[in-house]
Amino acid sequence: MIPWIESHMIGPFQTWGLFVAAGYALGTYIAYRRAIQKKQDPQKVLDLAFWMFIGAFLGARIFHVLFYDFDHYLQFPLDAIDPRKPGFSMFGGLLGGAAVFTWIVKRHALDWISYADTIMWGVPWGCGVGRIGCFLIHDHPGTLTNFILGVKYPDGETRHDHGLYLSLIGFATGLWFLWLNRKQRHPGFWLGAYMIVEGFSRFGLDFLRSVDATYFGLTPTQYLAMPMLAIGIWLVMKVKKS
Repeated sequence: MIPWIESHMIGPFQTWGLFVAAGYALGTYIAYRRAIQKKQDPQKVLDLAFWMFIGAFLGARIFHVLFYDFDHYLQFPLDAIDPRKPGFSMFGGLLGGAAVFTWIVKRHALDWISYADTIMWGVPWGCGVGRIGCFLIHDHPGTLTNFILGVKYPDGETRHDHGLYLSLIGFATGLWFLWLNRKQRHPGFWLGAYMIVEGFSRFGLDFLRSVDATYFGLTPTQYLAMPMLAIGIWLVMKVKKS
């Protein structure tokens, strides 16, 4: 099992925010390098990353407010616009970032699917680093377990810890991409591959959460994970056929 490690501040910085920022910077750098390799405009990737960060930040907050803790924000509406308050949804961030991405690539007449593939190359590594912050503040405690990667909490019980799992999945996906990159892949493959991993893993892992908002037995994330998985499979199979 994994021993309890906790950190909320690293010097003057919040631990979670610091790791998320570091992860986003790493993901942006990897996408930037990928753009150069693919003969794309790396400056456009930097521009996309900047505006997608804003879209992802807003999307993550809005999704959390609407679907995860709406009663709290009805009572304390100013908390919804206070960035110091916890409460950000990864899937909301993906939706917000995707919306801004689509707007910018259309505005600049870029190839949507090719630039999406490039951005996806950085996302797993960014998630791997960023989710370390989630693990260190333990904001996603899971159900009791005897699993070897379970975390021993201060009360003596061993639980699944989603921050740890999602960090490991992020790094594993990045390494998987490197392995798959031995062969030439057609446009849409990397986007589809990431959507398969994210959709499948998030749908399954949310069953292991100890406390979470559910609607008819499923979390908001699980409802989005199903079409994400289906679209990812379609993209990969379409590319395979072509």
